[in-house]
Amino acid sequence: MKNIILSLCVLTVSFGSAQTNPKIYDIIAAVSADRIEQDITTLAGFGTRNTFSDTVSTTRGIGAARRWIKQEFETISTSCNNCLDVFYQKDFVKAEGNRRVPRDTWIVNVAAVQKGTKYPNRYIIMSGDIDSRNSDGSDFTKDAPGANDNASGMAGAIEAARVLSKYKFESSIVYLGLSGEEQGLFGGAGFAAYAKEQGWDIIGVLNNDMIGNIKGVDGVISNVDFRIFSEPVPPTETEEQRRRRRFYGGEVDGVSRQLARYVYTTTKTYMPEMNPMMIYRLDRFGRGGHHRPFNDLGYAGIRIMEAHENYTQQHQDIRVEDGIEYGDKLKFVNFDYAKKLTAVNAITMASLAWAPPSPKNVAIGGIVAPSAKFKWDKVDGAIGYKIYWRDTTSPTWDYSRFVGDVSEFTLDGIVIDNFFFGIAAVGPNGHESVVTFPNAIFR
Repeated sequence: MKNIILSLCVLTVSFGSAQTNPKIYDIIAAVSADRIEQDITTLAGFGTRNTFSDTVSTTRGIGAARRWIKQEFETISTSCNNCLDVFYQKDFVKAEGNRRVPRDTWIVNVAAVQKGTKYPNRYIIMSGDIDSRNSDGSDFTKDAPGANDNASGMAGAIEAARVLSKYKFESSIVYLGLSGEEQGLFGGAGFAAYAKEQGWDIIGVLNNDMIGNIKGVDGVISNVDFRIFSEPVPPTETEEQRRRRRFYGGEVDGVSRQLARYVYTTTKTYMPEMNPMMIYRLDRFGRGGHHRPFNDLGYAGIRIMEAHENYTQQHQDIRVEDGIEYGDKLKFVNFDYAKKLTAVNAITMASLAWAPPSPKNVAIGGIVAPSAKFKWDKVDGAIGYKIYWRDTTSPTWDYSRFVGDVSEFTLDGIVIDNFFFGIAAVGPNGHESVVTFPNAIFR
């Protein structure tokens, strides 16, 4: 009996640590607005980073930019005893058949991989875009500083690498600079295909595209609001999965939506001053971002970005017209805000990389019964599991219960018709996996 009581006490302490893990607060404090400002300034200083711009110059064009990014990752790796594997990943894109591609070119991405100690083939990716554009995406000669779109996201990925490289994680983290975004998401498509060929188990892609503007074209100014875009279900689901959803639910419970909820919960736990806005779209209306190619292959991927855009400062030639200053200039970036959204990414990746994998084969039962029943496969490295549920109209997981180190459980008094449910694995450090929505039914 004494041993049982001791085990329960240890379990309670371990589980509770996720709410007050000092390492997460240390990560938030370590993110530097000054370093982000320096990196955005450097990137904008290359004049243009258009996909088809100069690749030979050391001071101008996308070639200089990607070499500088690679050098920054290598410098970070040196400071952490070569903890990062830094490399280029590239694909050749032909102009023929691509109206937005004026000439054949190499799309070159820059990756820095921090290998996990326990689950090295599980990857969490934070991406920013290397390239920029002016009013004409094919114009590679005129200036396109791209300070916010998207030097801010790229600088955030570099800063996250600086901060997180000081820690050891169970899963692997990838800090990624992607090219060719403005011409058709070529960089993301190439890297997603590369990851699939390598057999990577990607558990989340955090695409950061414009994280530095706080003043919207609508006049709203906010340094705490930000948006999380996520698609409801993967495009790779089968016809049978679609058919079952009509009867059992899950229209807004795909892997990307669960990742978005994870970002939301982590942010509200550790950075409660922030206002993460769950946007139920793949991306902005009729537009796209570099998480989409990963979604296309069935991976969980979301877009994190500012809440209030200013369209006069993106995809614009630098000019003054009718008293309005156009252009994506350094002067319009709020570096403290970029720091906050970088911290959101960093604590999400740290929490995921310190957590066990999500449960598999989660089944739910309890049809025409006053209880909800669950079964799942146990996860290596988990000390227990947490059942989540929410009203069917709620965007976030609002209720939960820790149920210990078991593989099945019954929630008495809860009618499954009125709620959606999911299961998360809990590690010995208290960190939780992404929630798994039930994918099977039992009687």
